[in-house]
Formats: sequence, C-alpha cells, structure tokens
Amino acid sequence: MKKILIADDHSVVRSGLKLILNTLPGDVKVDEVKDGREVLGHFWQHNYDLVILDISLPGRNGLDILGELVHAKPDIPVIILSMYSEDQYAIRAIKAGAAGYLTKDCDPEDILQAIEKVFAGKKHFSDAVIQQLIEGVNRGWEKAPHETLSPREMQVMSMIARGEALSDIADRLAISISSVSTHRRRLLKKLHLKSNAEIVRYALQHQLID
Repeated sequence: MKKILIADDHSVVRSGLKLILNTLPGDVKVDEVKDGREVLGHFWQHNYDLVILDISLPGRNGLDILGELVHAKPDIPVIILSMYSEDQYAIRAIKAGAAGYLTKDCDPEDILQAIEKVFAGKKHFSDAVIQQLIEGVNRGWEKAPHETLSPREMQVMSMIARGEALSDIADRLAISISSVSTHRRRLLKKLHLKSNAEIVRYALQHQLID
C-alpha cells in the first residue's frame, strides 16, 4: 500500500487530488492537512511514500517545510503543487530538495506521470524548468535581485503585485498585518524599491506575474 500526504489549504484541491490519486494502481491511502503546522506532525507520525505540498499554506511557508522534510527523511519524495508559476519557485524548490514541481493548472495526467516518476526514483520537472537550470549553470547562477528574497518575502511580493491589500494577505497567510508589513519593508530594501507601484513594475518586468 502506498501512503501519500496532501498538504493544501483548499478543500476543493485536496478533494480533486484524492480522486486523482485513487486512480493509481494498487492500494493507496491518502491523508490530508490544511495548515503548514500540521504537516510535520503527520510526517513524523506516519511512514509516507510521498508528500504533495503546496507553497502557500497558513502558518508556515511550504518551501520552509520542504527543507525540513527533506532533511528529516531524504528518501521520501516531495512534489510541490503550487498556484505559482515555475518561473517563481521551481528552482528554489529544486535547491530545497523537491522531487518535482507542478502548477495547479496542470492536467491530472501530469500529476500521475510525476508520481510514477518519483516512485521510480526519478525527478519530474518541466522542460521550461530544465532550461532554467541550464541557463543558470551557463551564467554561473548569477542571481536576480528577487532570488535573494526569503520564500515568505517572495510570497508577499507576489500577492502585493497582484493588487492584494496587506490585510487580505495577512488573512490568507494566517499572520498579522504587522508581519506582512515587515516582510514588505524587507523586500523593498532588498530590491531597492520604494512603493507598491514599483513592486508591480518589477514583477511584470521579471515575468513574476501574468
């Protein structure tokens, strides 16, 4: 029997994933959590064969959790399933130890293919991500300014760039408005920006939002 843990804060996503996972050959047991703080608890209590992890989770950022999961049990593959484009987070996920990266607009067949590959001990990344890796090697991994941001700062920047108010960001991430303001202040400093309008302009220039 394969045991899989789904970590996503949207019930419709978890339900859809469970339907997809139930089409896998053999017996499959699926557990689900909706909060970043719950992931590690379940991870330690059960011997999972795979974790499917969202980046944007209340309580804790998925990339931070990913690093802990991989450090604790490096033999258990973790696939990132995110609303964020590969341009934004895939390379970070690879560096943190992810076995695969998928966006939530992918087809069910893509998810099944990714799971089949990681169960076979392989990695699953799109051609676009592989091209990013090649380009990064060729240029000696010269970092763009936004690549110096922490996962949470990157998340806040993306949400501001999409026009979300600080109060809405705080609600979605389950953190205080003051924490959001702190992340905003830090990312402005790192990117040498002065306003939300400049954040939007930067995000568009670097194709971090559609």
